[in-house]
Amino acid sequence: MKRWLVRGAWLLLGVTFTVLIGLMVWEPFAAQKGAAPGQDRTYQAEILRSEFGVPHIYGETDADVAYGVAIAHAEDDFFTLQDVVAMARGRYGAIAGEEGAQIDYAYHLLDARGTAERHYGKLPQDTRALFEAYATGLNQFAQEHPDEVKLANLFPVNGEDIATGFALRQPFFFGLGNTIGPLVAGEALNPEFGPPIPEAGEAVEPSENAPAIMQDPEKEEPANVARAHPIYFGEDGALSGSNAWAIAPAKSGDGVTRLVSNSHQPWRGGVAWYELVVESNEGWHYAGANFPGSPFPFLGHNEHLGWTNTVNRPDMTDIYQLELDDNGENYRLDGEWKPLASKRVILPVRFGPLVIPVPQTVYRSVHGPVIKNDKGAFAIRYGGMDNIGQLDAYYRLNKASTFDEWKSILARMDIPSTNFIYGDNQGNIAYVYNAAIPDRPKGPNWRGILPGNDSSLIWQGTVDFDAIPKVENPSSGWVYNANNMPYSAAGPADDIDPDSVPPEMGVELKMTNRSRRTEQLMAQYDIIDRATLEKIKYDTGYVRESYVDLMMDGVEALDLSDEPELAKAQKLLAEWDMNADSVGSGDSIALLMIRPWMSAEYQNKPLPDPREELERSVEHLKTYFGRLDPPMSELLRLRQGPGEYAVDLPLDGGSDTLRASTLWDVEPDGRLAVRHGDSFLMFVEWEPGERVRSQSIQPFGAATTRPASKHFTDQAALFVRHELKPVHFWRVDALKKSTSRKTVTNRPAS
Repeated sequence: MKRWLVRGAWLLLGVTFTVLIGLMVWEPFAAQKGAAPGQDRTYQAEILRSEFGVPHIYGETDADVAYGVAIAHAEDDFFTLQDVVAMARGRYGAIAGEEGAQIDYAYHLLDARGTAERHYGKLPQDTRALFEAYATGLNQFAQEHPDEVKLANLFPVNGEDIATGFALRQPFFFGLGNTIGPLVAGEALNPEFGPPIPEAGEAVEPSENAPAIMQDPEKEEPANVARAHPIYFGEDGALSGSNAWAIAPAKSGDGVTRLVSNSHQPWRGGVAWYELVVESNEGWHYAGANFPGSPFPFLGHNEHLGWTNTVNRPDMTDIYQLELDDNGENYRLDGEWKPLASKRVILPVRFGPLVIPVPQTVYRSVHGPVIKNDKGAFAIRYGGMDNIGQLDAYYRLNKASTFDEWKSILARMDIPSTNFIYGDNQGNIAYVYNAAIPDRPKGPNWRGILPGNDSSLIWQGTVDFDAIPKVENPSSGWVYNANNMPYSAAGPADDIDPDSVPPEMGVELKMTNRSRRTEQLMAQYDIIDRATLEKIKYDTGYVRESYVDLMMDGVEALDLSDEPELAKAQKLLAEWDMNADSVGSGDSIALLMIRPWMSAEYQNKPLPDPREELERSVEHLKTYFGRLDPPMSELLRLRQGPGEYAVDLPLDGGSDTLRASTLWDVEPDGRLAVRHGDSFLMFVEWEPGERVRSQSIQPFGAATTRPASKHFTDQAALFVRHELKPVHFWRVDALKKSTSRKTVTNRPAS
């Protein structure tokens, strides 16, 4: 008997060992094998590196340049590029675990791969050539650096894979995660994106149908997909912010047209800006920045014109409640039962050395993706769905040479969202509230849950470009946006009348502190020259309105007579100069206090409790600094490390100031290491009779994931001092300042 027990124990151990080995190695074999681009051609690009390591990529053709973009970016940040590729293959969970699996669930739910398969082949040939060349560059770098590859069989990739990444990420910039998350969890919807599903006051039970990977094991309830991962769902549940200005020659005081791009993005990861200059002999010449996974810049300038973007928040999403049959396999539409499409998928989820296969089912109706929860089945339809036209649109914008040409490309409505601020060498400036807003008929409550059994409510297409709010060449001589409503853009005499925009378009009506502060500052000056524009951009002031006023009033109203430390903090706030410049004694306590109010206001969530937040802030300052009034520059830091080039520098600005230090991580020593805020910053100038010139800066450097590179942090000191570096747009200047120069060539299969 003992012998059989011993044999049984060894057998069990062997089976367990085999299972563990299988869980360590199954995923790459089960994944669909990638395919390299079908075309067999040679690419050649020249890569110059500036004194700050910024790549200037030259090629005979646009495709040659796109190939070089992939090589240059991989040299600086292959780590992040692989994450983006894994997302585009539905395999990110095998790298990033539970967070990554949530991205993979969205990949399947939104049918990102299917969207690319249906439409990639319809793109113009030269656009597809760009993406195939870019994929070739990634494949080459992976082949030449196998020790850096995170996941087996992740490469090769092709243009369709890169296009799939675009199809996945584009809906989350206008807040689709704020709809998907609550629906998956069976929770109340954010009122910014629709009314709650349950009745007021009704308790919401966890959904048994929520994907298992969405479950938080400690809370035993579904986690919110909208907070799943900063790459697509926004950090702290908030969408990314930005500032932008354009000043016309008559307003600038010196006849110069100026454009300021001041994006607020995460400083690391899949939507962190990467700066580059591209030039080909086919007329593509552009300086700006892209995201990992893109062969072209998304903002910046060419010789003739330039633009930048800020996130807008139109109502781009509609929700339909489906009527299912008893089996849950069919839904009613116009009196007939139609099959609910379903697909079983496997999400790879890494836990330590193991990758666990988690099966899930995704559903789809004619409306769009469908999520089942305890309240029923809900279909989602959103602007820009099943469209990858932006792949071509951004490429054409890069090469546009006139205002009319540039507008005609935007008018295609292929770029699903984001405001555009524009300037050019002819003195034109403009603000465009760009969004592929659904063409909804009047009548229904589009902010509510719509009945899914009426096909007349399933809109087709978008509103016309002419209906989109926009301001061109205003009499004020300036336009701006700071993630605010489009009805404040160019000053009272030129601003858009809200009554001119139909309510069914769902245009947001919110202002930010940055927009209120910009309104104040722009109104002060008859002339906005370069120095004045820099002063406005780096402003760290707050306006005592909206959530800032509510916070101040809430703290002032507290009775803290029996709490001397809290009373001291209350007094510091009462005497605060409303400026996050690290000069006032109340700056640190204000910095800690404001962020929760800003976050609640931006996400339409209940406001924090003033006493609780004051207690939290006081405890933090006393614990780590032993005082309530340390200089803010000791609290707020720009940190990047480790290694020889690690930095730890003081920062100014706060959440929702024009000099933005928006989000941070609390370090073990109590310092706040900023991870989101002012990111890629560019000043562009067109002076009559002169070539375009520009300057830029990033928080760290070009090689953000290469600690051994001198370009890991070489821009940080300039960044904290509010200084810019030159952009060598013209090749003659790039050659003079280049620190390295090489030619790269692919080796096509024989």
